[in-house]
Amino acid sequence: MELRPVPAWGTIPRMLRDQATGHGDSEAVVAGAVRLTVAELARRAGEAARGLIALGVSPGDRVAIWAPNTPEWVISAYGLWDAGAVVAPLSTRFKGIEAGRLLRRVGAKVLLVAEGFMDASFLGMLAEACGEPEAGRPFGGLPELRHVITFGRSPSPAAQRPGVLSWAEFLAHGEAVPAEDAERRALAVREDDLAEIMATSGTTGEPKGVMLPHAQLLRGYWDWAEIVTLREEDRYPIIAPFSHGFGINAGLLACVLKRATMIPVAVFAPDELMDLIEQDRISVLAGPPTLFHRILDELATAGRDVSSLRVAICGAAAVPPELIRRLLDRVGLERMINAYGLMEGTVVSMTRAEDPVEVIAGSTGRAVPGVSLRIVGDDGRDLPRGERGEILVGGYGVMSGYWEDPERTAEAVDGDGWLHTGDIGVLDEHGNLAVVDRKKEMFIVGGFNAYPAEIEALLLHHPDVAQAAVIGVADERLGEVGWAYVAPRPGAAPDPGGIIAWARENMSNYKVPRRVIVVDSLPANVNGKIDKPALRARAAAAR
Repeated sequence: MELRPVPAWGTIPRMLRDQATGHGDSEAVVAGAVRLTVAELARRAGEAARGLIALGVSPGDRVAIWAPNTPEWVISAYGLWDAGAVVAPLSTRFKGIEAGRLLRRVGAKVLLVAEGFMDASFLGMLAEACGEPEAGRPFGGLPELRHVITFGRSPSPAAQRPGVLSWAEFLAHGEAVPAEDAERRALAVREDDLAEIMATSGTTGEPKGVMLPHAQLLRGYWDWAEIVTLREEDRYPIIAPFSHGFGINAGLLACVLKRATMIPVAVFAPDELMDLIEQDRISVLAGPPTLFHRILDELATAGRDVSSLRVAICGAAAVPPELIRRLLDRVGLERMINAYGLMEGTVVSMTRAEDPVEVIAGSTGRAVPGVSLRIVGDDGRDLPRGERGEILVGGYGVMSGYWEDPERTAEAVDGDGWLHTGDIGVLDEHGNLAVVDRKKEMFIVGGFNAYPAEIEALLLHHPDVAQAAVIGVADERLGEVGWAYVAPRPGAAPDPGGIIAWARENMSNYKVPRRVIVVDSLPANVNGKIDKPALRARAAAAR
């Protein structure tokens, strides 16, 4: 399959304008009663850009979005890009400590937040973590944050502080900015300007910000959409959060690139999946294998109409071959795609439509055009095909680096531009990549990457915990879960149940340890570091 080259847009604002001019009537966003054409999206993004300029947002400023997948998120993102700002998403799973750390890390000037989502006060959580207003700014512990814009219609008590505006007030501020000034700002964005800073915690316990510029994202997700065959008549629910690289780039961005209709899913309820497919005539669906197993189960018991489904995208390292065969035969899919990517490397490898089932099931396909793959041993030398080693990624998809962190950037990307992923893989004779293990300590809880060092750092905020060590333990339902070994502060008597309850209040749910074990001290190796292998052996004996 020959891919068409990405049009010479260079930047996301120019892409949006080109699509709105030539294909303005194409349906861009559908969410309940909300229907936005590409032209309407472009107009409303321009209004949002004027609001940001009125608040003093300059090109290159970081603006955070803390909200579920909604039309407001889409409008805000394109408005930020029009204003020359950098999108810095926050997960709705974050609690106050987590959100505050990331806002400080990127120096966000403005925060857009869905206050009241799922009856939660995001601003209330942030107030607990970051303190009272100071010098006319919303949170004393966030000195760079000047304004908060709420999507929610019912402001919480925490929203009654300086610098907090409703969405309507925000847009009203923008009316003072001439539309032609905002247009000049949008057209002044350059292709190597940053478009996104995506959060990834890694193994250090501190949030890192992956820097991704406009032209890199346009090419990466144009090629992704070409291989997927995303097209104008497609209807594509975006289940992955917009705060995740897949949701924002393979969803929010790719849909406008290809004029497909995006259906933002704010809260995904698996039981409603079949209704979504039938009622909205879904043609492209992305998710883990469990999502597609559910479809087949429903077909077997209820005989639902899924004839609109055309393409399935499964971003897992391995997909059962029988699942693929049943989807192709029973559902009538044109193609099923498996892929591998990571925040620091954008889109790395993808299977192709012509690949046999065994390749789609057992690999993540071949490198996408412009991307190179190497498998190296511990000595850094290339290994023969068929041997396991660390996956190195080269080419245009490699990040610009970590935000204001040259030391960790140099650790991740070597002098020749190769990204050291920390993942272990194998290349077959045809160049298909199988991801088989993880070099880092990360474990995966129900599809979410959990990093022990980050969870350990969060646990140290508990008043009774002096030391913490977290390991991943196999779990039948979620794949892996975290177990935490904690040593108490002097005079404290930590209660395991109390620590877990505290963690639920202060961490995303997938980070919350499923078991806490209180120990007098943590085992150490000869270098004085915590002996994680000893803890894993202890956990295995305790199961």
